[in-house]
Amino acid sequence: MVHTLPDGTRVLLRPIEPGDKTRLSAALGRLSRETIRRRFFAAKPRFSASELRYLTEVDGHHHIALVALPAGDPDRIVAVARCVRLPTASARGLVTASLAPATAEFAIVVGDAFQGRGLGTLLARELAAAARAAGIRRFAATTLGDNDAVRRLMRTITTHLEVDRIAGGVREIVVDLAA
Repeated sequence: MVHTLPDGTRVLLRPIEPGDKTRLSAALGRLSRETIRRRFFAAKPRFSASELRYLTEVDGHHHIALVALPAGDPDRIVAVARCVRLPTASARGLVTASLAPATAEFAIVVGDAFQGRGLGTLLARELAAAARAAGIRRFAATTLGDNDAVRRLMRTITTHLEVDRIAGGVREIVVDLAA
């Protein structure tokens, strides 16, 4: 579906597809070092073939991913938002095993040229709606401690932060999507 950002830019949001592997690789190559650090916590020069399979071959229920493309350039991914349901067996940290099936790890990256233009908010809201439809009730995010943007972004999709804790330079956030 095509959306118009507050500055008038039109973007197409759609689910990621297996055919997006080349587009996703190219999108990574356009990110600044700082954006890569905030998303991956370290340098990330390229995706491996197995990472590209994992990132693009999603089921839409346990692993949901949306991409944003400029309306006039359908071959250029400029942002990705995804959530991956936490299985009970691998629940860790702040999310207890009893909450895990209804909780998904949340991640988003917006290309530098599109940051601060409302695209992250739009993607987060659309992803939250898709997650709710799939029975996901919480998003959990692990970010660098200085990444206040993720906290602000989470506040745009819910008013109920269950957890917001910084320890060892890492921030863990859990939000209730139903609130």
